[in-house]
Amino acid sequence: MAPSRGRAEGCSVLHVDMDAFFASVEVRRHPELAGTPVIVGGAGNRGVVTSATYEARAYGVHAAMPTARALRLCPTATVLPGDMALYAEVSRSVMALFRSITPLVEPLSLDEAFLDVSGAGRRLGDAAEIGEYLRARVFDEQGITCSVGVAGTKFVAKLASTRAKPDGMLVVRPAEVIDFLHPLPVGALWGVGAKTEEVLLRLGLCTVGDLAHVPARTLQRAVGPAAGGHLHELAWGRDPRRVVPDEPERSTGHEETFGTDVDDPAVIHRELLRLAERTAGRLRAGGWLARTVSIKVRFADFTTITRSRTLGVPTDVGQELYETARGLFDALGLDRARIRLVGVRAERLVDAGSAPRQLELGAREHGRRDAELAADRAARRFGAGAVRPATLLHRDGDRRVRDHPRG
Repeated sequence: MAPSRGRAEGCSVLHVDMDAFFASVEVRRHPELAGTPVIVGGAGNRGVVTSATYEARAYGVHAAMPTARALRLCPTATVLPGDMALYAEVSRSVMALFRSITPLVEPLSLDEAFLDVSGAGRRLGDAAEIGEYLRARVFDEQGITCSVGVAGTKFVAKLASTRAKPDGMLVVRPAEVIDFLHPLPVGALWGVGAKTEEVLLRLGLCTVGDLAHVPARTLQRAVGPAAGGHLHELAWGRDPRRVVPDEPERSTGHEETFGTDVDDPAVIHRELLRLAERTAGRLRAGGWLARTVSIKVRFADFTTITRSRTLGVPTDVGQELYETARGLFDALGLDRARIRLVGVRAERLVDAGSAPRQLELGAREHGRRDAELAADRAARRFGAGAVRPATLLHRDGDRRVRDHPRG
């Protein structure tokens, strides 16, 4: 049935997300596995899941889970090693399709992107028609499915695509945003990690609607000035960010390979802190602020995963980078998986002089930044490592092989 007139009125942003991307590409390559549980990842006791079909997910299998545990949950699953070159090739083809519709394409990863289709309406119809057209083209040309969220803002479009999964599309018009957002759990909001969610739940704020009806100043006292204001805006569907096509990638970071595989979260946390502090130092030295923090985790079988989170306000403070990186790592729920390498990266860098960061610093953040600037001065005078967080002064032996800066 053709979309009704006005179905996507006021909507110009699409979030397109491939469904179980790696696993779907493998099923395309092995059609005899269609409709069966398939796991992509490392085999054996040290293997880790990187992707799984929805048939496997129905048993509780998810990314970053040890493969051995996944097979206990779903013994009939087929485990395939994966082929990143193939996935990258399929991704390039999908992104080229998106760019044939609109030049305003902002890839987030191999398998998802934002599109601003406001200029494509005369040729292809409204945003809902374009979303359906893209879904059909992706399936016809690549043999995989995708889910599409259609909305007036990036934030709502991304939530809508998640709700539409798998193989669906959801349109949320501006007049419908509040009814769509407010029943959702507070954890659905961008910027709400495990620690922030715990604070909000303690305050009795279980849904986005609960949070929306709390005064912004109350939120700011609970979670900080910048985060509180950011969450209050999102809870009312306000997100001014535009789709940024092919933004030049500026990033910096550090990663570390351990001498022996590590399965102790405390050791990983210390390493993330050290890497975050070093990355923040490079940001300050270059006059940059980071809008996004990402981590890399490589397991004993060399399977590698990355996770990222965009900050409400750009930063060059090591503690803020660390808290975000640690939240990303803890959210993986690795269950003592053996880890070979970890990395912290600051991405989507902006010039510190032109960003509003300093205006939004609270007393606590000012104190952190002042302390880190003092550490920078000490490092220049006495050498790197002259001042370090106390957590890094005592370690359980030196398990590191090498620390790799990534400019």
